[in-house]
Amino acid sequence: MDATSSSTKAYIIAVIIQLIYTGAPLVSKVAFNDGLSTSVFVFYRQAAGSVVLLPLALFLQSNTLCLNMYNLSLKFTSPTVASATNNSMPVLTFCLALLLRMEVVKPRSSSGVAKLAGIALCLGGVLVIAFYAGPAVSPVNHHRAFSPRPGPGHHVMNASSRATWIKGTLLFLIGNLAWSLSIVWQAALLKEYPNRMLVAVAICVFSAAQSFVIAVVAERDLSRWKLQLDISLLAIAYTGFLVSGVTYYLQAWCIEMKGPVFFGVWTPLCFVFTMFCSSLLGEVIHLGSILGGTLLAGGLYSVLWGKSKECTDKIALDGEVNTIAGSHQDEQMREGTSVSLVDQEQSPKV
Repeated sequence: MDATSSSTKAYIIAVIIQLIYTGAPLVSKVAFNDGLSTSVFVFYRQAAGSVVLLPLALFLQSNTLCLNMYNLSLKFTSPTVASATNNSMPVLTFCLALLLRMEVVKPRSSSGVAKLAGIALCLGGVLVIAFYAGPAVSPVNHHRAFSPRPGPGHHVMNASSRATWIKGTLLFLIGNLAWSLSIVWQAALLKEYPNRMLVAVAICVFSAAQSFVIAVVAERDLSRWKLQLDISLLAIAYTGFLVSGVTYYLQAWCIEMKGPVFFGVWTPLCFVFTMFCSSLLGEVIHLGSILGGTLLAGGLYSVLWGKSKECTDKIALDGEVNTIAGSHQDEQMREGTSVSLVDQEQSPKV
């Protein structure tokens, strides 16, 4: 496979990954409104992901706390907010790495300024989503697929309430922070145990076990565990097999081919896809969500640019050091040759 073909395939796969991610909050939100328990959903999703990962040994980065926070906050807010706040994960990962001294910021350099600006934009985006609703944007389809359906044992949460909305946004932030901490932890673990397959499978299996314990404590009504041929089963199958299985394999391939920065650049595309699909499904999108998502995307790109600039400067500096070292070595060799010739001229001739 030539370089051009691999590069083109990487772009196509990056778009496919974001398209798959788009469906996750959409089908999950409908399933939660239909009465599916969030804790039971996490267990079934991780169990389905384990079924895919164990035989195929796919690369997985998962966290039980993150998934529980994510699904609970999705129940409080909307798919648009879910996809928007996902842009904060790379920035949060960078902040954690900075606190653990795995990253460095030089405030007087352009890369350092970009990183700090990205963190500020990310924080601003979260605050806008949480505290500013703004005017509503009329959906393309006025039939609301995300309207809750009350049923036995199902307590409908008022997603339009400001308190509930703020709580959901903060839960998203906590979930993303947990996911970011998991990524940093895995990076440190893989340095000591460079077996990605073993780490991936172990994380998914143990996450499913932890999710089972949480679900048993949270949902003691056995009727909530029964699965039927409805949207709940579709949501579990989609997020388990596609998101926790196929997508992570494609993500690992994409990162291996183009690097993590290339993959991170495509993250805001999921936000755009989700807004469009949510509008088609009748979700009322507020201006605050759009502005907040835009700020989060801007913060992501700012941090990624700063990181890329830092790597470029380091490569250029290493090149200059090698050039200077090479020139110094050549000069020493020339001086050594000159001394050798002088010694030969001064030596007595027999």
